[in-house]
Amino acid sequence: MSVNSYKQDETLNEKSKLQTLGRLFAYMLKHKSALIAVLFIMAYCVAVNLINPLIIEAAIDRHISIGDLGGLYRLVGIAICLNAVMIVLVKLRMYIMSKVCNKVLVEIRQQLYTHIQTLDFKFFDSRPTGKILARIIGDINSLKDVLSNSVTTLIPDFITVCSVVAIMFVKNARLAAAALISIPLMTVGVWFIQLRSHKRWQIYRKKGSNLNAFVHEDLSGIRIIQSFNAESETHDTFYKLVDEHRGAFMEAVKYADAFGSIVDFCWGLGNISLWYAGIIIMGVDKVSIGTLVAFGSYISMFWQPIMNLSNFYNQLITNISGAERIFEILDTKPEITDDEGVAEMPEISGTIDFENVSFYYEEGVKVLENVSFHINQGETIALVGPTGAGKTTIVNLLSRFYDVQGGTIKIDGHDIKSVSIESLRRQMGIMTQDNFLFTGTIKENIAYGKLDATDEEIIAAAKAVHAHEFISQLPDGYDTRLEERGGGLSVGQKQLLAFARTMVSMPKILILDEATSSIDTKTELLVQDGIEALLKGRTSFVIAHRLSTIQKADRIFVIDNGGIVEEGNAAELMAKKGAYYKLYTAQLKDVV
Repeated sequence: MSVNSYKQDETLNEKSKLQTLGRLFAYMLKHKSALIAVLFIMAYCVAVNLINPLIIEAAIDRHISIGDLGGLYRLVGIAICLNAVMIVLVKLRMYIMSKVCNKVLVEIRQQLYTHIQTLDFKFFDSRPTGKILARIIGDINSLKDVLSNSVTTLIPDFITVCSVVAIMFVKNARLAAAALISIPLMTVGVWFIQLRSHKRWQIYRKKGSNLNAFVHEDLSGIRIIQSFNAESETHDTFYKLVDEHRGAFMEAVKYADAFGSIVDFCWGLGNISLWYAGIIIMGVDKVSIGTLVAFGSYISMFWQPIMNLSNFYNQLITNISGAERIFEILDTKPEITDDEGVAEMPEISGTIDFENVSFYYEEGVKVLENVSFHINQGETIALVGPTGAGKTTIVNLLSRFYDVQGGTIKIDGHDIKSVSIESLRRQMGIMTQDNFLFTGTIKENIAYGKLDATDEEIIAAAKAVHAHEFISQLPDGYDTRLEERGGGLSVGQKQLLAFARTMVSMPKILILDEATSSIDTKTELLVQDGIEALLKGRTSFVIAHRLSTIQKADRIFVIDNGGIVEEGNAAELMAKKGAYYKLYTAQLKDVV
């Protein structure tokens, strides 16, 4: 695939950083007792830091200057005790915050994963799996430092800065003004940088998402890549995406690094201004050495938190885009939902009515238009027709994976929108074209169709589709562990397991979408009895391109041009020599 295929960056709604940070804080507030403990610890630490310069000033002006060693030792002892306790409390604060942040990250990740599972097919149709993974894993991990530092940096450093300014102006307003003369320069510089920095970190996140999507797809399709000797092309695409990712990072970090440089410059300018005003302008006869040293400490205490705050802000705009991407998914509402006050679907008997059903995936491109039909209880309906005609769409609408844009679908007289989705799908067995198998045992994969299935039910379902024979020959039988997508099994074996998974649920309505597409003719003959046993007494839809597999269907619908162009059993349709006859004879020629 071309690198341009992965350049479709997700669009995010612009929201203020404070709004996003506020949503993150809401998670933190669930741990109030821990946060209160942290705030008390920080209050003590801030107080000790503010007292330290006053202790230095008193030591110089009141004890060292007159040779009072006893008083000096007492003062030093007090300072050591205060700071020793502070060191212990800082370690405790870090432990508490780390624990709280990890709990918050787990909660956000679980909430995001749970919400994603509620979203409908349309959401997944428009997003590569790799981009969704990037949000669940990478974007959430990026929030840890923001969450921690928002409490341990933002609050104490803001209080420290305000307190230092107040103390400096109370002690000596002229020295304070000289020490803080470079604040306007810093404000302009930080404002200028932040305008450009946040956007570039958003771009960096998007490029990382593009890279993640490519790698996920590339590894999933590695067999196809190697089969077509496409390693060179994918290698080139990978390096181009890596280069874009690196370029976006370098562009973002260029602005991020400028924060520290501006603060360092303003810090140095403030120090020069302080000593120049204290020694040259005011004179040492008006300002004591202790006061100058204390102001020197206070100016460091002012600019160090400013540096910390600028680093935090830098970190915030670096990682807040990750939070924005997470909340963008959390704010995505599923389109297929239960209406308020829906009822439970009673036990299904199996009559189905499509009444003037219309549907499209894209505005203006009709897939189905005014389609109507009635299915009797226990009928087997085969859907045939060219690719893209709407066969799978019909069964997807019946299962409410999508909602119709026009018309009504009823089961046993109940509009499927008037009953809960869970109670509807619980009574349906769906086997799609994708015979996806999960990492786990064969028993667990079959039981996925009915999570409380007994061992006897699992074995019976496997026997019905003739999967029991090959399962029994495996070293661990039903406890054989499968890797992702059933690695190690043949395509036919995977299909049989997927079929057993559908059979174990004993559904009232059965949907088989290309159920035998991956099974060879010999295996198909083996499972045919099982298929007939499964279909017996159930309303069933069978989608098949291999027309030989649907000869016993009660009715066959030929789907094309947005509707049903022919209807009848196999013999009737062959006698008409219409659309079905043409499909059948064309397929017969292909086989010959």
